[in-house]
Amino acid sequence: MAYPKALEELVEAFERFPGIGRRTAERLAFHVLRNADGGRLAEAIGRARGETLFCSVCGNLSEGDPCAICSDEGRDRSQLLVVEEPRAVEAVERSGAHGGLYHVLMGSLQPAEGSDSEHLNLGRLVERLREGAVREVILGTDPDAEGEATAMLVLEAVERAGLPVRVTRLARGLPAGSALEYLHRGVLEDALEGRTAVRTRRPDDGS
Repeated sequence: MAYPKALEELVEAFERFPGIGRRTAERLAFHVLRNADGGRLAEAIGRARGETLFCSVCGNLSEGDPCAICSDEGRDRSQLLVVEEPRAVEAVERSGAHGGLYHVLMGSLQPAEGSDSEHLNLGRLVERLREGAVREVILGTDPDAEGEATAMLVLEAVERAGLPVRVTRLARGLPAGSALEYLHRGVLEDALEGRTAVRTRRPDDGS
């Protein structure tokens, strides 16, 4: 016997979440129906969607625009840490290892899944660099294949723009295949302190 239409639609909605298969989606749907907190979940989702926005400066999730980090005059505006997702910002902020600003790409380069450079927040990054305050771009993409490809994409965008900024990347002490939001505070601190320079091409060297 098929599920009632409304329940099937709920299961299908959960299935659209990353990493959620049919069986897990069914368990989540049944949990929502059986427990009184299902209504609270719906309210929380509604509030999150209605009260959360993307910062027009850095692309991070925020309650205001610009976000609290971009608005903080005490941050080092010469350093810009480029990350893939807002989760990485939260992880680095929790570590206390970075006192500069951020730029959130909102994804990584994953051609196999239909993601390309047009889906990333690269144009706004170049605009910010052209404003002249940033002196160092720190590549903080995840240490996996997609993160490496994304880091090279960011580097190429900076080089094509011919901007006088130093490009560094987090130290190689980061575990391969991991994501920033899951790393221990000490690992993040070491990675930021041990960041290394990345090749850059001067506008007039012809290389």
